[in-house]
Amino acid sequence: MAVSHFDGNVWSIPEIQDVAPLEIHPSAHVLHYSSEIFEGLKAYSRPDGSAQIFRLDKHVSRMKRSAELLFLPFPGKEVVTRVVCDLVAENRESIPPPPDGALYIRPALIGMDPNIGAAGTASETAMFFVLNSPVGAYFTGEKPLRIVIEEKGMRSVPGYGSAKTGGNYAAALGHVLRARDEHQADQVLFCPGGDVQETGASNFMLLDDETLVTKPLDDNAVLHGVTRDSVLTLADNFGYKIEERDFHADEILAWIAGGGEAALSGTAAVLAGVGTFIRGGTEYYAGGEGGLVGPNTKRLRDALTAIQNGTAEDKFGWLTKV
Repeated sequence: MAVSHFDGNVWSIPEIQDVAPLEIHPSAHVLHYSSEIFEGLKAYSRPDGSAQIFRLDKHVSRMKRSAELLFLPFPGKEVVTRVVCDLVAENRESIPPPPDGALYIRPALIGMDPNIGAAGTASETAMFFVLNSPVGAYFTGEKPLRIVIEEKGMRSVPGYGSAKTGGNYAAALGHVLRARDEHQADQVLFCPGGDVQETGASNFMLLDDETLVTKPLDDNAVLHGVTRDSVLTLADNFGYKIEERDFHADEILAWIAGGGEAALSGTAAVLAGVGTFIRGGTEYYAGGEGGLVGPNTKRLRDALTAIQNGTAEDKFGWLTKV
């Protein structure tokens, strides 16, 4: 791991050390007022012993924006970039091999002011740290997911949907646990009032042989997904028509009834096909009875993972070599 502290004036030089518990005051701002953000990205091993980080610049820019939304001191894009690269270099030998293995990178930033009376003020001090974890596939590309359509609850507080902060995941957790218990579902798609937004941990899209439809980006309810952006770029390159627009939960069911596909995108999920939607207790299937992952989802997933794993040309400049 790597750790740096901000004392209200300057950041300490980041130190790489063995993973160990963090020392934190019990009245730290983060513990009482959720002044916390994080990122999630991956590095992939190469036959020559090097590693390549996928879309590092995009993740660092999103982290800076999250820090601004949570009013947290930010160490600077250059510092975050350098620390992530240095730490990946330290952990190159721990990266599992492709196609499914990767090094998951978790930079985090938390408010450290030791003051339980600071509910109405931003934290002037902070801690920045980065963890690395060897991982395999979160969802397998062949397993069709089961998704509950939730039309009352919201994934995030309005205005903070684009922030990668733990509070948004906490807000979704109860819905996800109930969906898993009651319907053996993998995730929940939040559609308050029928307006399709995203799941508890991934962006959402509809696909067919010609078109990709997804919710437009905003700060209100949708995370600016890096994998989402990558999939849209690949789809456009393949000649799909990209429609970033609002759409209703009714359209999902009509879409899959007509043979269309649905998928979740994210760093962990990559691009995972949805086979079953549960709405009002009734199951609706994509790709026929039982639900299947469609060919367009597979095509775009394969194209994305080929770039990540180094078996296809990185013509978009998405990889940072370490």
